[in-house]
Amino acid sequence: MKRYSVFAVAREAARYHEGWERAWRKATPKKKYDVIIVGAGGHGLATAYYLGKRHGIKNVAVLDKGWLGGGNTGRNTTIIRSNYLQDPSAAIYEKARSLYETMSQDLNYNVMFSPRGVMMLAQTEHEVRGYMRTAHANALQGVETRFISPEEVKKLVPIIELKGPRYPVLGALWQERAGTARHDAVAWGYARACSDMGMDIIQNCAVTGVRSENGQVTGVETTQGSIHCDKLGIVVAGHSGVLAEMAGFRLPIESVALQALVSEPIKPCMDVVVMANTVHGYMSQSDKGEMVIGGGADGYNNYTQRGSFQHIEETVRSLIETFPMISRLKMLRQWGGIVDMTGDRSPIISKTPLGNCFINCGWGTGGFKAIPGSGWATAEMIAKGEPGPLARAFGLERFREGRFIDESVAAGVAH
Repeated sequence: MKRYSVFAVAREAARYHEGWERAWRKATPKKKYDVIIVGAGGHGLATAYYLGKRHGIKNVAVLDKGWLGGGNTGRNTTIIRSNYLQDPSAAIYEKARSLYETMSQDLNYNVMFSPRGVMMLAQTEHEVRGYMRTAHANALQGVETRFISPEEVKKLVPIIELKGPRYPVLGALWQERAGTARHDAVAWGYARACSDMGMDIIQNCAVTGVRSENGQVTGVETTQGSIHCDKLGIVVAGHSGVLAEMAGFRLPIESVALQALVSEPIKPCMDVVVMANTVHGYMSQSDKGEMVIGGGADGYNNYTQRGSFQHIEETVRSLIETFPMISRLKMLRQWGGIVDMTGDRSPIISKTPLGNCFINCGWGTGGFKAIPGSGWATAEMIAKGEPGPLARAFGLERFREGRFIDESVAAGVAH
């Protein structure tokens, strides 16, 4: 793999950009792999990458029924933060945030990480108490956050209205080193690095069945034929329940659509990410000038990847009070993704009842921010056969034991 650099750009410019090579190889399935990862989104590709980089396991195939990054990885709103309340959550999200800071250098691919800062508005007295509690918890966890005053909020976000009649801004939980990254670039960067290690990324290869013998996984059936493996990782977000059923077990998750939209591009007016849980919406401005707007997940189970007028109305009508200027904007486009929700709104990184079959799912509305930390933890679990420190608390057995990691407040708004 040729390294990307300013010198490479200059060289290719001189020869009319005719010398660029493919970012990753177009692969066809081999008969057998040490590990098969189902799902070529951010989490699946990150898992494959860390299997090779940290554990030396490179005979790996990453399968996807569609195109690389065509699921939730390419359909989210790119927010990265780690100010969660519970210790296991803060640990894995902070690991992910720290890996995002060096990802462009590690992958030799610009993922456009922007540590612009994320604030979570407190618009009720209850939220003030809740966010101050989170700030104290974060201090104990080593996560840098602080509760800021309405005046500091206004200084950071001049377009905000502090004295809305229904939703006044009473302060905010502020994480200065949080931010955003380019979602497509994260998937492309991991894919390029995996391909360079000799891994096979096989697109348009749907898994139709999971093969097992004596309680151990032996391979998968796909639309491109049977493929054998020693270990199997299922990392397919909203379709996790479908793959689990193929493997002979059930998951405590529900799949719902999460919708978002962007406005027409405008001049720069907001350089931080603002989340407003009370009004159930959040907003940031992209590098192209679009206002990226999202809200809560749909209230009913479905597998749609399309938007709806109801979502536009519900999300935008409340945000307009906090950001009056957006009432004059036109919507440019809208989309949806399929997210998998657990009862405690925390993920599952776990062994399964089928031997040597592992699963990573249940990230709900906050999967993008976790990609590198999730991949790090899942790769360690697959390589060693047991979850490591980051993943241990997120096992399937917690639902049977009643040992929940309750992040229902932190995940109460899609982010």
